[in-house]
Amino acid sequence: MIQTKSLYKHYGQTAVVNDVSLQLPTGRLIAFIGSNGAGKSTLISLISRTLAKDEGQIMIDQQELEQWKSQKLATRLSILKQQNALSLRLTVRELTGFGRYPYSRGRLTPQDEVKIDQALAYLNLEALQDRYLDELSGGQRQMAYIAMLLAQDTDYVFLDEPLNNLDMKHSVQIMQVLRRMVSDLRKTVMVVIHDINFVSAYSDYMIALKDGQVVCQGETAEVITPRRLKAIFDLDIEVHEINGHPICVYYN
Repeated sequence: MIQTKSLYKHYGQTAVVNDVSLQLPTGRLIAFIGSNGAGKSTLISLISRTLAKDEGQIMIDQQELEQWKSQKLATRLSILKQQNALSLRLTVRELTGFGRYPYSRGRLTPQDEVKIDQALAYLNLEALQDRYLDELSGGQRQMAYIAMLLAQDTDYVFLDEPLNNLDMKHSVQIMQVLRRMVSDLRKTVMVVIHDINFVSAYSDYMIALKDGQVVCQGETAEVITPRRLKAIFDLDIEVHEINGHPICVYYN
């Protein structure tokens, strides 16, 4: 379980994460939503320890985050940031193999190779495994990075705007993969997404931030309501049920 208590992060005089206390459910696809600057990316960076907090507590499996050794933490949680450009020219398989670093420290074992094979197969990337990343489309490249996370084999997976700059086809494919990672592999997947309808169609649980604070959280159907969306986005949003999902209409 992941918990935060009275969590703060400041940039200058501005609290970009402001007194956030959460208890994240496990085995769910959790979406962090809110307008630009709400603190979503900063919050998941704090929880994944890619950014240092100023005040408060972050507990991973009842142990304070600061007490975790980096190698051990990397076997419990993984994160895919917005910017993932690497200076090295890598194949899809080589990139996926980076996910095994917390276990092998760069010396891949037969067990590591099995995990790499499984990750590539899960994402249907076997045919692309020997292709270089710079030869792929943006959607294929993002799938390769997700294969790296899958090979890392952590219980908690964070993704910061994984659909950024992707077309609809690849966005749908990635959300389907994340959904399966929760349903099939029992992982807890936490994702920052701006498209509210992708969130409503695929997530189980939502955490909404505004000005660095949590304004509401709960099951997706509880959050996707006109009243709550108005409070989150300062925008009148109609909600219609389509195929069992609450779908938002926010253009007039």
